[in-house]
Amino acid sequence: MKLLFFVIVVLVGTVGLALLAQSESGYVLISYGPWSVETSFTFAVLVLLLGFALCYAALRLIVGALALPARLRAWRSSRRALRARLVTYRGLTALAEGHWLKAERDLSRYAARSETPLLNYLGAARAAQMLGDEERRDYHLAMAHKTAPEGELAVGVTQAELQMASGQLEQALATLMHLHGKTPKNVRVLQLLQQVYERLGSWNELVALLPELRKRRALEEDEADLLERRAWEALLRQAHEHGHLDKLRELWERIPRHQRQHASLLAAYVRGLLALGGGDEAEHLLREAVRRQWDAELVRLYGLAEGKNPTQQLAAAEEWLKRHQRHPLLLLSLGRLAMRAQLWGKARAYLEASAGMEARAETYRMLGELLERLGEESTARDYYHKGLALVTGNGKSGPVVPLKRFPLMTRSMKKP
Repeated sequence: MKLLFFVIVVLVGTVGLALLAQSESGYVLISYGPWSVETSFTFAVLVLLLGFALCYAALRLIVGALALPARLRAWRSSRRALRARLVTYRGLTALAEGHWLKAERDLSRYAARSETPLLNYLGAARAAQMLGDEERRDYHLAMAHKTAPEGELAVGVTQAELQMASGQLEQALATLMHLHGKTPKNVRVLQLLQQVYERLGSWNELVALLPELRKRRALEEDEADLLERRAWEALLRQAHEHGHLDKLRELWERIPRHQRQHASLLAAYVRGLLALGGGDEAEHLLREAVRRQWDAELVRLYGLAEGKNPTQQLAAAEEWLKRHQRHPLLLLSLGRLAMRAQLWGKARAYLEASAGMEARAETYRMLGELLERLGEESTARDYYHKGLALVTGNGKSGPVVPLKRFPLMTRSMKKP
């Protein structure tokens, strides 16, 4: 379009100049000292135009010559940038395809000349991690931070992810705590902190982090509830294992009320109580919980809870038979409670009914202990043997061990 406009202007100017030359009769006189030049006006105009064109061309040539080194440098820079883009694309492709060595080489080779050095170095760090070279990984991460300080969050998140993947949990925690201090609302940092706390077993810290996880919607509500239960269960187990009954009760009071209604959490607390001498408290909690909502594990634990009055405890459990008369765990618990109340016939009926519905090692052990106390040693030995076969994973019975060589349970009750 520009060329066409220029041609039209030249043609119009030429035609105009020709018409002017035909119609005008003026002349131009130039005098300088003894010299003088006289010519027609048209010729003088042509000479001026030609001189202007020559001067313009000369100036363009001089300017172009002076700018040649800069243009050459720009061309070389453009070529290097193009080369860097091509190699970066090739490196990212290799990274996606799992060619780690090629990916690290290509991404780091032209990272300094790349338009996106941060992405180059982060990709190279991931490739080095997959090659098992943590020293090279850390070097690439350091270069990423050096070349793009504004990308500190991206570098830190990548570093934490790679540290976690290689099992460097303490280092990952330090990285994430630094990032959390600078960007406390970042969802990805919160999610990674949650994962590190879980893997380190830092349950108190995880409980403290949960409100922020919920507030930032880093987890779905169901996931947050499940995670909270897991954390409290782990804390209850720790108190149980360390033998701290007071600590166990203190933890239970700290747990939110809606979580304490959950069967798995209550079961964890009750196990601790049973192990640390809080049987009567456990019996009361279990009786109320099963009355509100049936749960098989809580029913089993109820049989293990030693309340102050075994007879009343047995009567309370027998009320549950009206709706769950054929539940093997309820029958097992009733058998245990009947033995504690020294109601041997009732205990035997409950335990045999439970064993007939479901083969469980603890049921066979209870039956063996009961029948041994009733003097039926041969039958007791058979039940002990069945329970042992279940525990060892051998469903088939081997040779029966003579009773005098079989270590029977220590008697804690008198024979009738």
